[in-house]
Amino acid sequence: MMKPAIQIQNLTKTFKHWANRPTSIKTLLIDALKGRFHLGEKHEFCVLKNINLEIHEGEFIGIMGGNGAGKSTLLKLISGIYTPSSGRVKVHAAIAPLIELGAGFQGDLSGYENIFLNAAILGFGRKATRDALPFILEFSELGEKIEMPIKHYSSGMLVRLGFSIAAHLDAPIMLCDEVLAVGDAGFQEKCLKKIKALHEEGRTIILITHGGEAVRSFCKRCIVISDQKVVFDGAVEEGVNTYMRIVKK
Repeated sequence: MMKPAIQIQNLTKTFKHWANRPTSIKTLLIDALKGRFHLGEKHEFCVLKNINLEIHEGEFIGIMGGNGAGKSTLLKLISGIYTPSSGRVKVHAAIAPLIELGAGFQGDLSGYENIFLNAAILGFGRKATRDALPFILEFSELGEKIEMPIKHYSSGMLVRLGFSIAAHLDAPIMLCDEVLAVGDAGFQEKCLKKIKALHEEGRTIILITHGGEAVRSFCKRCIVISDQKVVFDGAVEEGVNTYMRIVKK
């Protein structure tokens, strides 16, 4: 029987934003003196609604959906960056997330120093990071640039560093967002081959992508999100076709 790696139950995520807010403290004080104390209008919008999923150990899953469908929000809820508005996410193992460029990095520190910082944020100790360090440095292909402050890195260099850290720390679950679309084609291909190798070693992989070929080539299950909910969960080919019908509407 397959063991669950991630369990998602009745998950809903809403965000709040304000409209027509005072543009300065001066405006706020003037309005208050005139008896028109007004902080603005609060609005809520729902990104994900009543999501139920179970992801098993060792699965390779592709998540697809149009822009703004909630794919990245789902990964951030799984990784703990966001908290649910209602429902729950239960994760049964450590996660290595590759979700946003520069997430968990400090711009004034060198790439080398950021390896240890990022690893610590992910819950890995100094010894585990030192053991993985030669493989991270070799895979990233950053050479002497690893000593540069990362505020001077290009987006492609950030991907190289972030992916290399996530791929070479021994986390059973790996989350990959569209950040792999940044950078040169050669490194993208290298990353996809590494992801495939990690899956063959038994890691649970969740890949967000708009590319049907990547899902067909690597994934065994496809989840499609649209209109705040899961509209498909099953075979890859049918999932890709469902996604294509949605984006062509």
